[in-house]
Amino acid sequence: MPIYSIHHHTRYRYSASISESVMETRMRPRSDGGQICHSFRLTLRPHALIKQYTDHFGNEVHWFSVPQRHGYLVLRAESQVEVEEWDVDRLSTVASTWAELDALSRQPIFWDWLAPSHFAQPTEGLALFARAEKIARGRDPLATLQLINQRIYDAFDYVPDSTAVDSAIDVALTHRRGVCQDYTHIFIALARSLGIPCRYVSGYLHHRADRHDRSDADASHAWAEAFVPGHGWLGFDPTNHLLAHRRHIRAAIGRDYADVPPTKGVFRGNADSELDVGVQVKLADLPAPMEELIPTTGWTPPEDINSQQQQSQQ
Repeated sequence: MPIYSIHHHTRYRYSASISESVMETRMRPRSDGGQICHSFRLTLRPHALIKQYTDHFGNEVHWFSVPQRHGYLVLRAESQVEVEEWDVDRLSTVASTWAELDALSRQPIFWDWLAPSHFAQPTEGLALFARAEKIARGRDPLATLQLINQRIYDAFDYVPDSTAVDSAIDVALTHRRGVCQDYTHIFIALARSLGIPCRYVSGYLHHRADRHDRSDADASHAWAEAFVPGHGWLGFDPTNHLLAHRRHIRAAIGRDYADVPPTKGVFRGNADSELDVGVQVKLADLPAPMEELIPTTGWTPPEDINSQQQQSQQ
């Protein structure tokens, strides 16, 4: 089983000094679904006390407050994760039916994954796309999900910055372009409209040059998981037309992006913020140098205030 080293570096710069920031992160890879997180470390500049809890989806959340004046915030998350390899060919050996799926879907455990959510809503644009691409219940749930995966991959161009993190799916549906978040929300909305439980996965993809992945190698990734009787939760990556397999590392699951952004927070002060993110996913025997994650040309973090002053302010 491959073991990956993941380095996720996030930097906020503020146009003016702010007096406080409060933030939570969902960056620690999960230890379930065929993977084990062997180690995780989150460090901050300026330094702050980090606390953690587990949310109702089973994601580990780290949160902190920086109660002092600062003009920048840097988060550095490092983890090692082992991912189980499984035989994709086994999917053809177990056939599931719509009747089996409908019976399971009536159970309360699936209600969150069937109901519309903030970003995965049924819209007129989604209905038009489904009709144009002839997306409907096919031979069986698995074949239908594979069709949806391919149709989205073929119909959309991957264009970074063509949508925003809070864009509705109709933006991507109208212009036929977007990023992994858009692809995933459209996949989820289509699957749920057919009565298939489906959820959003935030995580990482180990890119390989020979696979011609469309998603950005230096960013976190998103894909969907759908429940198929006889197989359980299966991952579908419509951005790259893949089944989530040995190269996908799961960090958090939710109804859509609104539940699982890698970072979410607020700050106190009158300032604009600028965000830089760098991600590297390497095999564990090829450690990633942190200084390469985010270009530092033209900017050097100011010195932290001394620890005694931090403690008194906290």
